[in-house]
Amino acid sequence: MLIGGTLKRYFAMRFLGAALAVFVGAFALVAMIDYVEMMRRTADVPNVSPWLVAKASFFRVPQVTERIMPFCVLVGAMSSYLALSRRLELVVARAAGMSAWQFVTPALIVALLLGVAATAIYNPISALLQEQSKRLEAEIFGEDQQNLQEASGKGFWVRQRSEEGQSIINAVSSREQGVQLGGVTAFTFDAAGQFKERIEAKTAVLEPGSWRLQDAHIYVTGARATDVPVYSLNTTLTPEQVRESFATPETVPFWKLPLYIDLADHAGLVAAGYRLQYQKLLARPFLLASMVFLAAAVSLRFFRFGGVQKMVLSGITAGFLLYVVSKVIEDLSTAQLLAPVAAAWLPVLAGSLTGLITLLYQEDG
Repeated sequence: MLIGGTLKRYFAMRFLGAALAVFVGAFALVAMIDYVEMMRRTADVPNVSPWLVAKASFFRVPQVTERIMPFCVLVGAMSSYLALSRRLELVVARAAGMSAWQFVTPALIVALLLGVAATAIYNPISALLQEQSKRLEAEIFGEDQQNLQEASGKGFWVRQRSEEGQSIINAVSSREQGVQLGGVTAFTFDAAGQFKERIEAKTAVLEPGSWRLQDAHIYVTGARATDVPVYSLNTTLTPEQVRESFATPETVPFWKLPLYIDLADHAGLVAAGYRLQYQKLLARPFLLASMVFLAAAVSLRFFRFGGVQKMVLSGITAGFLLYVVSKVIEDLSTAQLLAPVAAAWLPVLAGSLTGLITLLYQEDG
């Protein structure tokens, strides 16, 4: 019993060390690539310090690496089991009376604990840093509207109504979960649906009953453009409705997601994105455990049997296919064609069953 407990702790630490090493390597690689890309985008921006650019880039990395965490666990588990097999440690453990399930159980427990820490601790930190990164990007690109649009990528759109008519707002960036917008363009229409004016502003801040647009340029058909330091655009939108349109669920910390879902429900909104994100974070520990099952299914074969390259390739392929399936299912959930609970837990079920059935066939026939 003492030897078995020592071996289990040894296997757990080997898996933990391999998974963390892969994650740290991926983190460093993503940080370097993102920093180089950020330096390229800020090359034409005057008086920008490299330290500020590095901070804006680094603060975005945790959210990116959060998405590849299951692959880090998969690769870490595969590398640890292959190393144990290459050094014949698995042969010795089997000779001591341990089964494959006793090899896998310590890694499963560690993966579950890593998933809990990733959901409860790492996710809120990455969401907070992502918001900080947006503030720094706004400070870096500042008044350079062209670069701001390039930094933001695709924009956000929302339609709103008021007593004066309706308007369509486009923003190329958002902060504070959509309450503050950057690179704003608004198209206003009267009560009869006729176009009135186009408003372009550097920033917009949601206030009770109106948007406060800073440094606005107003374009009216048949008249010269006018510049207004502050322009008030009436709106009936609430912060909950704005969050649904402009905020991405990935930027909301795990502990705040239930509040956002509740606020959206009271506002009569669907909040499918928030529900899906919440369920995905709840399922993350079990998703990491399913990666261990997949890794064990392709990595417990002895080195003397050969076929190591095929084992590694099959494990990576299985992980990639699971990722593709999960993305398709998430898109179906976002389009309200599938329940968020099903979309979050089906990939976990598929990965776990695939690895478990393969292990049962290999070990127990």
